[in-house]
Amino acid sequence: MSDQNISLAAGRHYLAIPGPSVMPDRVLNAMHVAAPNIYTGPLLDMMDGLVADLKAVACTKHHVAIYVSNGHGGWEASLANTVAPGEKVLVLVNGMFGQGWANHAMGLGLDVEVMDFGKRAAWDFDKIADRLNTDQGQIKAILCAHVDTSTSYKNDLQRLRQVMDQAGHQALLLADCIASMGCDRFEMDAWGVDVAISSSQKGLMTPPGLGLVWFNDKAAERQKILKQVSPYWNWAPRANPEGFYQYFNGTAPTHHLLGLREALTMLVHEECIENAWARHEILARAVWAACDAWGQGGPVEMQVPEAQDRGHAVTGVSIGAPNGTKLRDWLSENLGVTLGIGLGIVSPDDPDWHGHFRIGHMGHVNAHMVLGTLGAIDTGLKALGIPHGDGALTAASRICAGQD
Repeated sequence: MSDQNISLAAGRHYLAIPGPSVMPDRVLNAMHVAAPNIYTGPLLDMMDGLVADLKAVACTKHHVAIYVSNGHGGWEASLANTVAPGEKVLVLVNGMFGQGWANHAMGLGLDVEVMDFGKRAAWDFDKIADRLNTDQGQIKAILCAHVDTSTSYKNDLQRLRQVMDQAGHQALLLADCIASMGCDRFEMDAWGVDVAISSSQKGLMTPPGLGLVWFNDKAAERQKILKQVSPYWNWAPRANPEGFYQYFNGTAPTHHLLGLREALTMLVHEECIENAWARHEILARAVWAACDAWGQGGPVEMQVPEAQDRGHAVTGVSIGAPNGTKLRDWLSENLGVTLGIGLGIVSPDDPDWHGHFRIGHMGHVNAHMVLGTLGAIDTGLKALGIPHGDGALTAASRICAGQD
């Protein structure tokens, strides 16, 4: 048998997608227990510390509500507590998930205005300022993604808050941090974010199933003037429960809580959030250095042109159809590595859909995991005869070695 016909995928398969991310063995082991008591004992006793650690991850002194949901549930919870049907929201979009949140708001009966900056552009703050300066208090909330998981754009929330303040605008600032929480620097209170949304399966290293919404006092006061709030999505009893069951509006997601407790121990108490942000930055720069090297001799191009606009958890890559799908399939079948699909760049029925992929480098990742993924991609490019520049692994390893 020719060596070229032998698969090298035996062993532990590696998931290099932008969520669900790699789950630490410690998290999985913490969840692998019999059903715990939900009336008294350790599960209840750990909640104060878990809530405090969630606040530490978001850098806030305010409130957090936990939902049995994915990130889309977080979208709905944030809107159900801040905006009434018929009221206007402004949505800033440069990717599929920004538009997805806008669509969600439309489905809830909100008056949705979208500012779409395309899939290869950062926000235009002059346009945003002009719009806010002409608004007469109609816009009740501004919705935006901190990092859009589809394009991998990282948006400047601090500057957005400055623009809002300069315009004297009183809208709430709602940020989707699903891709960025625990990966990219995010300081809710210091940056003036009123509501932040995330979920368990990315930077927080826990299986999908928990939606998380942080909110400040301004947002809490806004909720009080709404005529109606959905009982399930109501964040007030979840953030200030009189009994354990009120954290979750019913039965607790017991094993997810046990996993999240272990993940937060690793992230907040052992590594610390500042070091986690720094780790993600270095590993992201290693990915970008490899992509830059490949692009010197072939069609590899990052979705986000400027480094300062890229998220540290995921990198979108264009490589030309059908090379994206060919590369992903070859890596999965032959090397045991799965890359993320190109999501939201073009429609799935467009042939160009097969020209994109994403590299996830979020959560429980270290240098050898990222370098291994890059080595697999480099191998796939060679095996498939896709033109590419040399020196990608050398460039990435220099970043990890602190030499560049």
